[in-house]
Amino acid sequence: MNFIFFGTPKFSAEILERLIEAGFAPAGVVCNPDRPTGRKKVITPPPTKVLAQKHGIPVYQPDKLAGFDVRGASFAIVAAYAKIIPREVINAFPNGIIGVHPSLLPKYRGASPIQSAILNGDKETGVALYQMDEKIDHGDIIATREIAIESDETYETLEGKLADMAGRLLIEILPKFGPPAGGGEIRPAAQDESRATFTKKFSTQDGFVDLDKDDPAIIYRKVRALN
Repeated sequence: MNFIFFGTPKFSAEILERLIEAGFAPAGVVCNPDRPTGRKKVITPPPTKVLAQKHGIPVYQPDKLAGFDVRGASFAIVAAYAKIIPREVINAFPNGIIGVHPSLLPKYRGASPIQSAILNGDKETGVALYQMDEKIDHGDIIATREIAIESDETYETLEGKLADMAGRLLIEILPKFGPPAGGGEIRPAAQDESRATFTKKFSTQDGFVDLDKDDPAIIYRKVRALN
């Protein structure tokens, strides 16, 4: 099974690890360039790069994806790559790209679905695999899986659960996955645009609370979602 994996942070690395453990190692991993992190600004490789190199998987870190060579791969998986995939790159994969999103699409499209679900007091969330197009989290749904949000759930605990769920769901559907035009057992279904909601990137200001005025329940959700 010849595919490329796009992803950068911990969420992506946990999914990639599940795939490798199950015998679905990609032909290559595409992630963001190494970045300075921490107070000392130490140049640090992304978690997916560290994992890929551990298993001898080639790593590519282009600043821009325009003109990226898909290296003969038949399809790709994208999980928290944090860059828009150009149409020319999507079209270069004969079987398209499977997007992985930690929400029940079309709810919570965008950058912060896990935090948003906790902040809004949702009782459940999940993961969605979808046929990626040039719009953000927009393509036809391949498969979904739901999970309850516990009353004390934090961003970190929920992120780990969703990454594990996404990895297991990918392992389940990959043997059935075929070309978008037919040939596989999976038949993607269009998202209901009337139910679409969108998230945003958070700033430091979003984490501020007023202990004299804010609802204690909202403060607790902020601590769990944004700490």
